[in-house]
Amino acid sequence: MNKTLRAVVCGLTAALTTTAAFAEPATYTIDPSHSQAIFTYNHIGFSNTSGMVSGFEGDIQLDAENPANSAVSVTIPMSAFTTGWDARDEHFLTTGEFFTPDATVISFQSTGVEVTGDTTALITGDLTLNDITKEIVLDAVLNSTGEYPFPPYAGRPAAGFDATTTVLRSDFGLGLYAPYISDEITVKISLEAMQIEDPA
Repeated sequence: MNKTLRAVVCGLTAALTTTAAFAEPATYTIDPSHSQAIFTYNHIGFSNTSGMVSGFEGDIQLDAENPANSAVSVTIPMSAFTTGWDARDEHFLTTGEFFTPDATVISFQSTGVEVTGDTTALITGDLTLNDITKEIVLDAVLNSTGEYPFPPYAGRPAAGFDATTTVLRSDFGLGLYAPYISDEITVKISLEAMQIEDPA
């Protein structure tokens, strides 16, 4: 679950510093309607079940001249959690066997970035899930940059990127039924973000 989320930092350094619109530090706002994380786990060795969280809120503080100074903060409401089967979602979210009743959001706060290529980076940050915070690393790639084509932000600088990571359910108090339900969860994140306001 992916996410989140400093992939823009790595790719924008090489790909965007040549564009005037991206030359100054700026805030990129994540588009919740085009951002999601898909998570997959193995069920008793028989199948691989997937679910999704969406509705990301947050921003990317991008320093294209010095990516190490950039930062990302993302929050996802637990109400956006779904596996596509209502009874299973209710079991996960309301019985207390997995998520605690007061776990209302998932959040990610970046703490560091290692640029690994023109459009790739390893992003370290704190993931808070089920009211437990652990460090994770996102393997991120910048997909595309350019002017956003649709209103109300047509013409604004925008970027899209993907990230992947693996988390252990047991790290977040969600390890019930392991190993029959795999402890290891694969997460794939895809995000769009745009510069809604001009830098000060």
